[in-house]
Amino acid sequence: MRNKLLMTLLVSALALGNSGCLKKMILNGTIASTRIGSGAADTIGDYELARSAASAGLLQFEGMHRLSPDNEDALFLLMKGWAGYGYAFAMDDYEAANLGNDESLAEYHKKRAKLAFDRSISYGLELIAKEADGFKEATKNAETIKAWLDKHFDDKEEAENLFWVGSAWLARVNVLKDEPEYVAQLFVGVAFLERSRELNPEYMAWGATSTLAAYHARSPMAELDEAKKLLDVALEKTQRKALGVQLNYARYACAKSDQALYEKMLNEVVNTEDPDPNLRLQNTVAKRRAKRGLTKQAMEDCGFMAPSPPAPPPAAAPAPAAEPKKSP
Repeated sequence: MRNKLLMTLLVSALALGNSGCLKKMILNGTIASTRIGSGAADTIGDYELARSAASAGLLQFEGMHRLSPDNEDALFLLMKGWAGYGYAFAMDDYEAANLGNDESLAEYHKKRAKLAFDRSISYGLELIAKEADGFKEATKNAETIKAWLDKHFDDKEEAENLFWVGSAWLARVNVLKDEPEYVAQLFVGVAFLERSRELNPEYMAWGATSTLAAYHARSPMAELDEAKKLLDVALEKTQRKALGVQLNYARYACAKSDQALYEKMLNEVVNTEDPDPNLRLQNTVAKRRAKRGLTKQAMEDCGFMAPSPPAPPPAAAPAPAAEPKKSP
Protein backbone atom coordinates (compact mmCIF):
# COMPACT_ATOMS: atom_id res chain seq x y z
CA MET A 1 0.00 0.00 0.00
CA ARG A 2 2.80 2.35 0.93
CA ASN A 3 4.66 1.52 -2.30
CA LYS A 4 1.54 2.25 -4.36
CA LEU A 5 1.11 5.60 -2.62
CA LEU A 6 4.73 6.54 -3.25
CA MET A 7 4.39 5.53 -6.89
CA THR A 8 1.23 7.64 -7.26
CA LEU A 9 2.91 10.66 -5.73
CA LEU A 10 5.93 10.21 -8.00
CA VAL A 11 3.80 9.92 -11.13
CA SER A 12 1.81 12.98 -10.11
CA ALA A 13 4.98 14.99 -9.52
CA LEU A 14 6.35 13.95 -12.90
CA ALA A 15 3.07 14.88 -14.57
CA LEU A 16 3.09 18.32 -12.98
CA GLY A 17 6.71 18.83 -13.97
CA ASN A 18 6.05 17.75 -17.54
CA SER A 19 3.02 20.04 -17.67
CA GLY A 20 5.19 23.01 -16.64
CA CYS A 21 7.83 22.13 -19.23
CA LEU A 22 5.15 21.75 -21.88
CA LYS A 23 3.69 25.17 -21.10
CA LYS A 24 7.14 26.71 -21.30
CA MET A 25 7.80 25.02 -24.64
CA ILE A 26 4.51 26.28 -26.02
CA LEU A 27 5.21 29.81 -24.79
CA ASN A 28 8.72 29.85 -26.23
CA GLY A 29 7.40 28.52 -29.53
CA THR A 30 4.76 31.25 -29.60
CA ILE A 31 7.34 33.95 -28.94
CA ALA A 32 9.65 32.58 -31.66
CA SER A 33 6.78 32.53 -34.16
CA THR A 34 5.82 36.07 -33.19
CA ARG A 35 9.35 37.27 -33.91
CA ILE A 36 9.29 35.63 -37.34
CA GLY A 37 5.88 37.09 -38.17
CA SER A 38 6.61 40.57 -36.83
CA GLY A 39 8.24 41.55 -40.11
CA ALA A 40 4.78 41.73 -41.68
CA ALA A 41 4.36 45.13 -40.02
CA ASP A 42 6.96 46.54 -42.39
CA THR A 43 4.52 46.07 -45.30
CA ILE A 44 1.79 48.27 -43.76
CA GLY A 45 1.43 51.68 -45.36
CA ASP A 46 -1.41 52.92 -43.15
CA TYR A 47 0.29 55.07 -40.53
CA GLU A 48 -2.57 55.13 -38.02
CA LEU A 49 -3.10 51.36 -38.29
CA ALA A 50 0.63 50.82 -37.74
CA ARG A 51 0.57 53.09 -34.68
CA SER A 52 -2.29 51.12 -33.11
CA ALA A 53 -0.68 47.79 -33.96
CA ALA A 54 2.68 48.87 -32.53
CA SER A 55 1.10 49.96 -29.26
CA ALA A 56 -0.82 46.71 -28.88
CA GLY A 57 2.21 44.67 -29.89
CA LEU A 58 4.41 46.25 -27.24
CA LEU A 59 1.95 45.35 -24.50
CA GLN A 60 1.87 41.79 -25.81
CA PHE A 61 5.67 41.58 -25.90
CA GLU A 62 5.90 42.94 -22.35
CA GLY A 63 3.55 40.18 -21.22
CA MET A 64 5.61 37.55 -23.00
CA HIS A 65 8.74 38.84 -21.32
CA ARG A 66 7.05 38.73 -17.91
CA LEU A 67 6.15 35.06 -18.48
CA SER A 68 9.54 34.13 -19.92
CA PRO A 69 12.13 36.67 -18.73
CA ASP A 70 15.14 34.82 -20.17
CA ASN A 71 13.66 34.36 -23.64
CA GLU A 72 15.94 36.11 -26.12
CA ASP A 73 13.26 36.44 -28.80
CA ALA A 74 11.05 38.37 -26.36
CA LEU A 75 13.96 40.65 -25.48
CA PHE A 76 14.62 41.25 -29.17
CA LEU A 77 10.97 42.09 -29.87
CA LEU A 78 10.97 44.59 -27.01
CA MET A 79 14.28 46.15 -28.03
CA LYS A 80 13.20 46.56 -31.66
CA GLY A 81 9.60 47.41 -30.83
CA TRP A 82 10.38 50.23 -28.41
CA ALA A 83 13.04 51.69 -30.72
CA GLY A 84 10.65 51.62 -33.67
CA TYR A 85 7.78 53.06 -31.66
CA GLY A 86 9.96 55.84 -30.32
CA TYR A 87 11.21 56.84 -33.77
CA ALA A 88 8.10 56.36 -35.90
CA PHE A 89 5.45 57.65 -33.49
CA ALA A 90 6.67 59.43 -30.34
CA MET A 91 9.39 61.35 -32.19
CA ASP A 92 6.98 62.16 -35.00
CA ASP A 93 4.57 63.68 -32.48
CA TYR A 94 7.43 65.57 -30.84
CA GLU A 95 8.65 67.06 -34.11
CA ALA A 96 5.13 68.08 -35.13
CA ALA A 97 4.56 69.81 -31.78
CA ASN A 98 7.92 71.60 -32.08
CA LEU A 99 7.08 72.94 -35.53
CA GLY A 100 3.70 74.01 -34.21
CA ASN A 101 5.46 76.00 -31.44
CA ASP A 102 3.44 74.16 -28.79
CA GLU A 103 6.02 73.93 -26.01
CA SER A 104 3.93 72.01 -23.49
CA LEU A 105 2.87 69.40 -26.04
CA ALA A 106 6.42 69.11 -27.34
CA GLU A 107 7.70 68.49 -23.81
CA TYR A 108 5.09 65.78 -23.30
CA HIS A 109 6.05 63.96 -26.48
CA LYS A 110 9.74 64.43 -25.73
CA LYS A 111 9.26 62.49 -22.49
CA ARG A 112 7.37 59.77 -24.37
CA ALA A 113 10.20 59.43 -26.87
CA LYS A 114 12.85 59.29 -24.15
CA LEU A 115 10.95 56.61 -22.25
CA ALA A 116 10.64 54.52 -25.42
CA PHE A 117 14.36 54.76 -26.21
CA ASP A 118 15.29 54.13 -22.56
CA ARG A 119 13.27 50.94 -22.61
CA SER A 120 14.70 49.80 -25.94
CA ILE A 121 18.27 50.35 -24.75
CA SER A 122 17.60 48.58 -21.45
CA TYR A 123 16.24 45.46 -23.13
CA GLY A 124 18.96 45.59 -25.75
CA LEU A 125 21.76 45.72 -23.21
CA GLU A 126 20.13 42.85 -21.31
CA LEU A 127 20.14 40.84 -24.53
CA ILE A 128 23.74 41.77 -25.37
CA ALA A 129 24.86 40.86 -21.84
CA LYS A 130 23.98 37.26 -22.67
CA GLU A 131 26.82 37.33 -25.20
CA ALA A 132 29.42 39.41 -23.37
CA ASP A 133 30.11 40.98 -19.97
CA GLY A 134 31.85 44.25 -19.31
CA PHE A 135 29.74 46.76 -21.21
CA LYS A 136 29.83 49.41 -18.50
CA GLU A 137 33.60 49.19 -18.13
CA ALA A 138 33.98 49.41 -21.91
CA THR A 139 32.24 52.79 -22.16
CA LYS A 140 35.23 54.81 -20.92
CA ASN A 141 35.86 56.23 -24.39
CA ALA A 142 35.47 55.53 -28.10
CA GLU A 143 38.54 53.28 -28.24
CA THR A 144 37.50 51.03 -25.35
CA ILE A 145 33.95 50.47 -26.62
CA LYS A 146 35.22 49.72 -30.12
CA ALA A 147 37.73 47.20 -28.79
CA TRP A 148 35.02 45.53 -26.67
CA LEU A 149 32.64 45.24 -29.63
CA ASP A 150 35.36 43.91 -31.93
CA LYS A 151 36.35 41.30 -29.38
CA HIS A 152 32.92 39.95 -28.51
CA PHE A 153 30.77 40.41 -31.63
CA ASP A 154 31.94 38.83 -34.87
CA ASP A 155 28.85 37.04 -36.19
CA LYS A 156 26.68 38.44 -38.97
CA GLU A 157 23.48 37.71 -37.01
CA GLU A 158 24.70 39.84 -34.11
CA ALA A 159 24.46 42.92 -36.32
CA GLU A 160 20.71 43.08 -35.62
CA ASN A 161 21.05 43.56 -31.87
CA LEU A 162 23.86 46.06 -32.30
CA PHE A 163 21.83 48.03 -34.84
CA TRP A 164 18.80 48.49 -32.60
CA VAL A 165 20.79 49.44 -29.52
CA GLY A 166 22.88 51.88 -31.53
CA SER A 167 19.86 53.40 -33.27
CA ALA A 168 17.95 53.87 -30.01
CA TRP A 169 21.07 55.33 -28.38
CA LEU A 170 21.56 57.96 -31.10
CA ALA A 171 17.84 58.76 -31.21
CA ARG A 172 17.80 59.32 -27.46
CA VAL A 173 20.74 61.71 -27.71
CA ASN A 174 18.94 63.55 -30.49
CA VAL A 175 15.93 64.04 -28.21
CA LEU A 176 18.15 65.10 -25.30
CA LYS A 177 20.72 67.10 -27.24
CA ASP A 178 20.57 69.88 -24.65
CA GLU A 179 21.63 67.54 -21.82
CA PRO A 180 25.45 67.18 -21.69
CA GLU A 181 25.52 63.86 -19.83
CA TYR A 182 23.74 62.16 -22.73
CA VAL A 183 25.65 63.96 -25.47
CA ALA A 184 28.92 62.92 -23.81
CA GLN A 185 27.99 59.26 -24.38
CA LEU A 186 27.07 59.68 -28.05
CA PHE A 187 30.16 57.70 -29.08
CA VAL A 188 28.64 54.51 -27.63
CA GLY A 189 25.75 54.48 -30.09
CA VAL A 190 28.07 55.37 -32.95
CA ALA A 191 30.35 52.44 -32.11
CA PHE A 192 27.41 50.01 -32.00
CA LEU A 193 26.20 51.14 -35.42
CA GLU A 194 29.67 51.01 -36.93
CA ARG A 195 30.14 47.43 -35.73
CA SER A 196 26.68 46.48 -36.98
CA ARG A 197 27.55 47.93 -40.37
CA GLU A 198 30.80 45.98 -40.49
CA LEU A 199 29.01 42.70 -39.70
CA ASN A 200 25.96 43.09 -41.96
CA PRO A 201 25.65 46.38 -43.85
CA GLU A 202 22.48 45.29 -45.69
CA TYR A 203 20.38 44.92 -42.52
CA MET A 204 17.30 47.19 -42.45
CA ALA A 205 17.94 48.42 -45.99
CA TRP A 206 21.45 49.68 -45.22
CA GLY A 207 20.03 51.25 -42.09
CA ALA A 208 23.30 51.56 -40.16
CA THR A 209 24.96 53.32 -43.10
CA SER A 210 22.11 55.82 -43.44
CA THR A 211 21.88 56.45 -39.69
CA LEU A 212 25.62 57.00 -39.40
CA ALA A 213 25.40 59.44 -42.30
CA ALA A 214 22.77 61.43 -40.41
CA TYR A 215 25.08 61.45 -37.39
CA HIS A 216 27.98 62.80 -39.46
CA ALA A 217 25.65 65.53 -40.81
CA ARG A 218 24.45 66.54 -37.34
CA SER A 219 25.72 70.13 -37.71
CA PRO A 220 27.53 72.38 -40.22
CA MET A 221 30.74 71.75 -38.27
CA ALA A 222 30.43 67.96 -38.34
CA GLU A 223 31.97 65.45 -40.76
CA LEU A 224 29.95 66.40 -43.84
CA ASP A 225 32.27 64.74 -46.37
CA GLU A 226 31.91 61.43 -44.54
CA ALA A 227 28.14 61.92 -44.41
CA LYS A 228 27.92 62.40 -48.17
CA LYS A 229 30.10 59.37 -48.85
CA LEU A 230 27.86 57.15 -46.72
CA LEU A 231 24.67 58.59 -48.20
CA ASP A 232 25.87 57.97 -51.75
CA VAL A 233 26.63 54.35 -50.85
CA ALA A 234 23.19 53.90 -49.27
CA LEU A 235 21.40 55.47 -52.24
CA GLU A 236 23.20 53.18 -54.67
CA LYS A 237 22.73 50.02 -52.61
CA THR A 238 19.03 50.61 -51.92
CA GLN A 239 18.33 51.77 -55.49
CA ARG A 240 16.63 54.81 -53.92
CA LYS A 241 13.82 52.57 -52.61
CA ALA A 242 14.47 53.21 -48.90
CA LEU A 243 13.22 56.78 -48.69
CA GLY A 244 14.76 57.35 -45.27
CA VAL A 245 18.10 57.64 -47.09
CA GLN A 246 16.87 60.63 -49.11
CA LEU A 247 15.40 62.08 -45.92
CA ASN A 248 18.83 61.88 -44.29
CA TYR A 249 20.35 63.35 -47.45
CA ALA A 250 18.10 66.37 -46.90
CA ARG A 251 19.53 66.66 -43.38
CA TYR A 252 22.99 66.72 -44.94
CA ALA A 253 21.79 69.44 -47.35
CA CYS A 254 20.46 71.45 -44.41
CA ALA A 255 23.86 71.29 -42.68
CA LYS A 256 25.53 72.14 -46.00
CA SER A 257 23.18 75.10 -46.59
CA ASP A 258 22.24 73.67 -49.99
CA GLN A 259 18.59 74.57 -50.44
CA ALA A 260 18.29 73.15 -53.95
CA LEU A 261 19.54 69.74 -52.83
CA TYR A 262 17.35 69.89 -49.72
CA GLU A 263 14.18 70.50 -51.72
CA LYS A 264 15.16 67.97 -54.38
CA MET A 265 15.60 65.15 -51.87
CA LEU A 266 12.45 65.90 -49.89
CA ASN A 267 10.33 66.23 -53.03
CA GLU A 268 11.69 62.91 -54.22
CA VAL A 269 10.54 61.31 -50.96
CA VAL A 270 7.09 62.91 -51.19
CA ASN A 271 6.53 62.01 -54.85
CA THR A 272 7.92 58.46 -54.97
CA GLU A 273 5.07 55.93 -55.00
CA ASP A 274 5.52 52.69 -53.02
CA PRO A 275 8.99 51.74 -54.32
CA ASP A 276 9.24 48.54 -52.22
CA PRO A 277 6.29 46.76 -50.53
CA ASN A 278 8.61 45.47 -47.81
CA LEU A 279 9.58 49.03 -46.83
CA ARG A 280 6.11 50.58 -46.79
CA LEU A 281 6.01 51.50 -43.12
CA GLN A 282 9.43 53.13 -42.94
CA ASN A 283 8.74 54.90 -46.25
CA THR A 284 5.39 56.14 -44.92
CA VAL A 285 7.20 57.62 -41.92
CA ALA A 286 9.78 59.20 -44.25
CA LYS A 287 7.04 60.79 -46.35
CA ARG A 288 5.41 62.35 -43.29
CA ARG A 289 8.71 63.92 -42.26
CA ALA A 290 9.56 65.03 -45.78
CA LYS A 291 6.27 66.91 -46.08
CA ARG A 292 6.94 68.52 -42.72
CA GLY A 293 10.46 69.40 -43.84
CA LEU A 294 9.08 71.40 -46.74
CA THR A 295 6.97 73.64 -44.51
CA LYS A 296 7.93 77.28 -44.05
CA GLN A 297 8.97 76.79 -40.41
CA ALA A 298 11.17 73.75 -41.10
CA MET A 299 12.92 75.45 -44.00
CA GLU A 300 13.56 78.57 -41.98
CA ASP A 301 15.08 76.37 -39.26
CA CYS A 302 17.65 75.34 -41.88
CA GLY A 303 18.25 78.95 -42.81
CA PHE A 304 16.38 78.63 -46.11
CA MET A 305 13.76 80.84 -47.63
CA ALA A 306 10.50 78.97 -47.95
CA PRO A 307 9.59 78.45 -51.61
CA SER A 308 6.99 80.82 -52.93
CA PRO A 309 3.58 79.30 -53.49
CA PRO A 310 2.89 78.49 -57.13
CA ALA A 311 1.36 81.34 -59.08
CA PRO A 312 -2.35 80.96 -59.71
CA PRO A 313 -3.26 79.91 -63.23
CA PRO A 314 -4.06 82.80 -65.57
CA ALA A 315 -7.67 83.82 -65.63
CA ALA A 316 -9.64 82.48 -68.53
CA ALA A 317 -10.12 84.94 -71.35
CA PRO A 318 -13.57 86.50 -71.28
CA ALA A 319 -16.03 85.06 -73.70
CA PRO A 320 -16.65 87.23 -76.74
CA ALA A 321 -19.75 89.37 -76.48
CA ALA A 322 -22.72 88.00 -78.31
CA GLU A 323 -23.68 89.86 -81.45
CA PRO A 324 -26.93 91.75 -81.13
CA LYS A 325 -29.82 90.10 -82.85
CA LYS A 326 -30.96 91.71 -86.05
CA SER A 327 -34.59 92.69 -86.16
CA PRO A 328 -36.54 91.02 -88.89
